[in-house]
Amino acid sequence: MMRLLQIAFRNILRNRRRSLMTGSAVAAGAAAMLLFGGFAAYIFAGLETNNVQRVGHLTIFRSGYFLFGSGNPAAYGIDRYQSVIDLVRKDPVLQPMIRVVTPTQTLLGIAGNFSGEADASKTFMGVGLIPSDRERMRQWDEFGVSARYVGDARLSDQDPERGLLGVGIARILGLCAPLSLPNCAGAPRAAEVKKPVSVRQDIADLAARSIERGGDKQAMPQINLLAATAGGAPNVVVLSVRGAESQAAKELDDNYVAMHLALAQQLVYGRGEHKATGIVLQLHRSEDMPAARARLTTVLQQNNLPLEVRDFAEQVPFYTQVVALFSSIFFFIALVMGVIVLFAVVNTMTMNVMERTNEIGTIRAMGVRRASIRWQFIAEGALIGAVGASIGAVLAIAIALLINRAGLTWMPPGSAAPSPLRLEVLSHPRLILSTWLVLAVMATIAALLPAGRAARLSVVDALRHV
Repeated sequence: MMRLLQIAFRNILRNRRRSLMTGSAVAAGAAAMLLFGGFAAYIFAGLETNNVQRVGHLTIFRSGYFLFGSGNPAAYGIDRYQSVIDLVRKDPVLQPMIRVVTPTQTLLGIAGNFSGEADASKTFMGVGLIPSDRERMRQWDEFGVSARYVGDARLSDQDPERGLLGVGIARILGLCAPLSLPNCAGAPRAAEVKKPVSVRQDIADLAARSIERGGDKQAMPQINLLAATAGGAPNVVVLSVRGAESQAAKELDDNYVAMHLALAQQLVYGRGEHKATGIVLQLHRSEDMPAARARLTTVLQQNNLPLEVRDFAEQVPFYTQVVALFSSIFFFIALVMGVIVLFAVVNTMTMNVMERTNEIGTIRAMGVRRASIRWQFIAEGALIGAVGASIGAVLAIAIALLINRAGLTWMPPGSAAPSPLRLEVLSHPRLILSTWLVLAVMATIAALLPAGRAARLSVVDALRHV
């Protein structure tokens, strides 16, 4: 075997220019596949990190909520949700996997700002959460793709009246100036916009009663949130807005309101039993998600709880769509590179066979078998592919390291803030190995046809070939 490789290597060097061009094509194909593969891997890791920080790995819902609950979240609340949380936390199998377990409450309603400086209302999609758990979840970065996290103290466990808005809804409600938001256009003057007086007055009246009950914090801009309780009665609370943060999608940015879980439950359930629409689980490692989901489903079934488990990919279809898109693009690039390598190696080996026809006839006349001739040319093709793929892999790793250390940033899909630009090539040895194998095998396959032709040459015809 070593003797065969030595002869193949010498034959490659006999026409260095042709071998160099073919090897360069293989190297370029390997580098292109690895660089795009590393970029796609970074995209996948960034999307997963962003989603896990927001919605966790797994979420427990009441059966039917995932399909029908968005129209009426209050009707799908989890009864005695704290006992379910305790059940999950104390499970000996789940306990070492879980990093954060926290309840959430989603709600729909109307947000209004009738402070005198602005006079506007807007439907909203709200989420009630526990601020300290939200902070812990945002610090999760298993893959190291997020920018350095800066703590956010605008929400507080001790002050349930604080809240955050999307930049879009803050602009609509005329809070650009009170919140000192950059690049935020002020709302039109009230005289220029026609408003439904009856709805505005009803919200204002309910808000006045709420302020009388709970007091007024004039230090922060306030908005009124109106929603129907689980029993169907209108209810209103006052939210002290501590800031605004941009959301990834405009539709969400124009409707997003985050508040303390207690305030959301007060708005949705009033004096009734407070429930939660979801129990979010964030794990230490994403690779534990299938095992954690299977165990969680078993625990819920054993306790006869009418609950179901959904992972973040089901809750955020955008993640699955992006993964499918980039996977398809990578497959297309790999296919194109494979075809280029195939034709380049076929052309080179065909030219080698034509130039060495007399040589083939001579060694055949000396007793060398057809199989040996065939294996000799196959070895040359495989060697060109292996060397080219190796050079391409080294080149891709070097380029990736340079880009990773350049400090570049970009806006990834599904994110509202810039992130460091990275190419995850070296951290994915399986990608490097699979790319190397694919191109080496393609080069070997490409050499089969010319090698078969060389092996089938007649000794007499080969010797008289000019």
